[in-house]
Amino acid sequence: MATAAEKLTVAEFERQYGQVKPYYEFWHGEALQKSMPTWLDALLQKILMDLLSEAGYKPESEVKLKIDPEFHAIPDVIATRGRIELPYPTKSVEVVVEVLSDDDPTSRILTKCRAYQDWGFAQICVVDAKSRIVFRWADHRLEEVNVFASISVERIWSALDQALA
Repeated sequence: MATAAEKLTVAEFERQYGQVKPYYEFWHGEALQKSMPTWLDALLQKILMDLLSEAGYKPESEVKLKIDPEFHAIPDVIATRGRIELPYPTKSVEVVVEVLSDDDPTSRILTKCRAYQDWGFAQICVVDAKSRIVFRWADHRLEEVNVFASISVERIWSALDQALA
């Protein structure tokens, strides 16, 4: 009979996985590795951060959230118009974005969206570059939108087309 693996403490997680890339997230005692970003994923993150900057936000990518001691998510992009909390956010900021990768399990993305809502993020977005759809998490579900964080979704795809030309 197999025994269940022992859960990691935060200290054990940080020691074993804290600096490993692609990054690992701490999920209730388990280390779950984030998807390996593609060139397209990274380019889209940069475009989103540029557009968020233009809209008056202070964005950054791959920042560990330490809001819940049992769940340290690392969203693809976060942004705030307020003060930046160092070294890691311990409360929500205005915008959180997940960029879908080919190997992102839907259940993991939905779990993260639920957590972001519970933590108080005002704008929770999921961006799918392949289908060119931006979703907003609202009322416990994803819905397609044309604007997020006062940015037209068309500007995202236009900037992506220009970068890929």
